[in-house]
Amino acid sequence: MPVVRLGRWAVVTAALASVAVPVCAAGRHAGRPTGATPPVLFVSPVGHQSRGLAERSYAPLSMFAAPTVGLLSDTNAVEGVPPSVARGARYVEGSNVLRLASGRWMYLPAGGKASAVVAPDHPPAWQQIARSRAWLASGSIPGRSPARRAAAERALLTMRSLLRPNGAMAAAWSPGWKYSWPRDSSFASAAFAHTGHDAEAYRILRYSAATQRKDGTWEARTKLDGSGPPDGRRWQLDANGWVPWATWHWYRTAPRATRHARLIALYPMIRKAADHAAASLRADGLPPASPDYWELMTATTNIGTAAPLLAGLNASADLAREAGRPDDAARWARAARRLSSGISARFVPLGYQRTVDGRHGLDSAVAFMAPPFNTAPAGLSGALDASYRALLLPNGGLTPGNDPTAPWGRNAWTPSTALFALAWATTGRPAKAGQVLDWVLSKRNPLGELPEKVDKEGRPASVAPLAWTGSIAVLSLVALDGTGLPTPPLRP
Repeated sequence: MPVVRLGRWAVVTAALASVAVPVCAAGRHAGRPTGATPPVLFVSPVGHQSRGLAERSYAPLSMFAAPTVGLLSDTNAVEGVPPSVARGARYVEGSNVLRLASGRWMYLPAGGKASAVVAPDHPPAWQQIARSRAWLASGSIPGRSPARRAAAERALLTMRSLLRPNGAMAAAWSPGWKYSWPRDSSFASAAFAHTGHDAEAYRILRYSAATQRKDGTWEARTKLDGSGPPDGRRWQLDANGWVPWATWHWYRTAPRATRHARLIALYPMIRKAADHAAASLRADGLPPASPDYWELMTATTNIGTAAPLLAGLNASADLAREAGRPDDAARWARAARRLSSGISARFVPLGYQRTVDGRHGLDSAVAFMAPPFNTAPAGLSGALDASYRALLLPNGGLTPGNDPTAPWGRNAWTPSTALFALAWATTGRPAKAGQVLDWVLSKRNPLGELPEKVDKEGRPASVAPLAWTGSIAVLSLVALDGTGLPTPPLRP
């Protein structure tokens, strides 16, 4: 989801401010030391009408830091699980049915608008579990150990829950994240594709085609109904790379009997995206400055935009060949070569720093130069190592970058960390990849969901689950299984 959603926090703060949290009138609870943080009365959010559960409970104020920690879903509707409900609970294996601490089950009935708490073995809940397990069995679950397979299973179920029937992919199910970003969606599409879930992968791409702007670009994010952006946030050029890249990965895994016809349906989207990307390149072969995956503008070109555009142009050229469009293929291949030369001339001497002016430090986006995005250029291995060392925090995870102007603090970001696992898994360093990925997977919350961040004490922080981290983890596990992940070719 992104890595950084700076704009989201204002939304989250406003949402929390609207929740009634009256403190005990006496000023402090008996037995609580003077000066300790007072508990507050947790009131279920408006619309949470779960039956059979207490609607109110006292909880520490810190519980409001992560608006959701899990998901209930019947694949059509979704309900976030708040921390107060999740305490002592676990998912029934292979499902989004929650086994509460009491032993009762909590689930979102098919066609329902609110969750229900039922006795164990409730037939409709079992039917939902059976459908969920059948969906998992229809594809593959990567991971060579039980722990890794369990993490992959939960990530796949989470992505399925966050995927809306119209193809919109919610980044997470919390205020400020409940939108569809082209970047997050593209990673989810690729992860679905490489685990045998063709319908879900293609549905995301169809949504991308439906929400593409007339000039071939995309908004930074859209409302889940596809009606447009929720605010005036500046659009981001990297989507013109990510969407064709995801389409290429879908095509490589799609059933051969139907993939060509479905590619032709998507081809107008590819043409507009690739033509805009190619036209954006300047005389030095690089694109203009644009907000990168941090969702922050830079004064000069950043690697977080240039690398995805290279992947997208190579993917578009290859898709054009498959679609029988040789002129398009040649045009976009030329643009990709120009961009590749520009990256070599301007970013390589800086060790793939965030920007070409060398003023913004190293960046986890260096991983975008590795497979399955781009064929790893000479010297990338050293740049990955140097960037990883520079971004490593005492808690074992990575900060997105060490730009002195970006106040990241001591929180590690799971997408940035997982990207290095993916890069090393696809460049012949499985031991290093496994070490990093296992750190990410070890930070799942008690429900097994991957959080956006890990605080300085090593605890899950911010929202959970996050679709982008789950997608990267699934792709990393596919690569570590030895089946490999293909990369769009840079043609000479």
